[in-house]
Amino acid sequence: MSEERLLRLEEKIAYLERHVTAQDRAMLELTEELDALRRELGRVREARADAGAAPEAADERPPHY
Repeated sequence: MSEERLLRLEEKIAYLERHVTAQDRAMLELTEELDALRRELGRVREARADAGAAPEAADERPPHY
């Protein structure tokens, strides 16, 4: 294998490693954000239940029907 070809392959591997690391970081951030949103939604639902509000009907038709 020529030296130039080997260098190109090493550059591509380095690029892909950086890319995978960036994707991992983004996935971790999104997972943390999703967990926070789920906790917040749980608190909102509890607050509505404590206030005596009617639970939302999942199959309720929108008013434009």
